[in-house]
Amino acid sequence: MRTGQAQLATLGTFRLTRAWADHVSRFNHAGLTHSDKAFEAYLTRHDEALRWAELNRELIALRFLDAIRTKGTCVLDINHNLMSRKTLAGIEGWLHRKGATPSDRGCVMIPGSRGDYSYLVKPKNTTEPHLSLCSLAHGAGRKWKRGECQGRLSHKYKRDDLYRTELGSRVICGNKELLYDEAPQAYKKCETVIADMEDAGLIDVVARFKPVLTFKTNGDCSG
Repeated sequence: MRTGQAQLATLGTFRLTRAWADHVSRFNHAGLTHSDKAFEAYLTRHDEALRWAELNRELIALRFLDAIRTKGTCVLDINHNLMSRKTLAGIEGWLHRKGATPSDRGCVMIPGSRGDYSYLVKPKNTTEPHLSLCSLAHGAGRKWKRGECQGRLSHKYKRDDLYRTELGSRVICGNKELLYDEAPQAYKKCETVIADMEDAGLIDVVARFKPVLTFKTNGDCSG
């Protein structure tokens, strides 16, 4: 297994969430048929939201590269909140991935927390892809809900303690609540998640990446 460095840009698909909320307000949780105009309209907004997220990730990456006065090439860009047409076990339908990384797109990155390693993995070809729904865990996953982390951690860690991780990486974030909500302690160990997928015969690990710098913002992280 190789160890390397890379720039990772992640972004929540807020527009997709808004499209879903608008749909539920009109149709509750009832499904739509392919011939329904509302289905076509929803799918259009879905695709627009994905493209919006892709362009924003690209912009984040370009701005970061410009800030450190270097250049880079995008080698991987994967969405993990989406729905796509899929045939599994002879059944054609729509596969909805919510926080799940596609395993039918080649190598993917499984990110850890800002104080943990991330892993580049190669999905394995399985004889029963319907069992995993052609999907992988998209990251380490949270142990604690957002909003309760400061209460769990503030008695043990001061704000200044969270600007450096145990791996020696630096954290840039001016929002106190977000600083605690995204603390490494609030997440599972990525190594455990990776090991579970290896044991299930879903992946081979290609490389491990150590965090150096994490910039975290929700839009007002300026001070």
